[in-house]
Amino acid sequence: MQIQPYLFFDGHCDEAIAFYRQAIGAEVVMLMRYADGPDGSAQCPDGTQPPADKVMHACLQIGASQVLVSDGYSGGTPTFDGFSLALTADDDAAAKRLFDALADGGQVQQPLMPTFFASSFGMLVDRYGVSWMVLVPSERAG
Repeated sequence: MQIQPYLFFDGHCDEAIAFYRQAIGAEVVMLMRYADGPDGSAQCPDGTQPPADKVMHACLQIGASQVLVSDGYSGGTPTFDGFSLALTADDDAAAKRLFDALADGGQVQQPLMPTFFASSFGMLVDRYGVSWMVLVPSERAG
């Protein structure tokens, strides 16, 4: 069993995919647009019909994890409340690179710094509103 986050970017999914590819090396495992549905016009669960060129479903490989993404209803205003994605880096230099890349155009909530549980830990909200925690756990915490 596994849990995979599923993020809905409300019409900005292509931009977000490009950003995560560049910022953290995400790889697109699969991508399906609404036009790719059986009759060329897949619908949302509520019956609305998003633009055919929008992302109905995609899977991003980020390190050993997969994150699922979509344009959802393509309403234009994504909201990501009540959770953060925790990104564990291999070392402090990688943590700084990843943190800085994700923070570009976003908002740093806690600068990347050593803590009692990690050699590097920082929190930010990226340009799409997704909350991230970037860390390198200390040996005691691992």
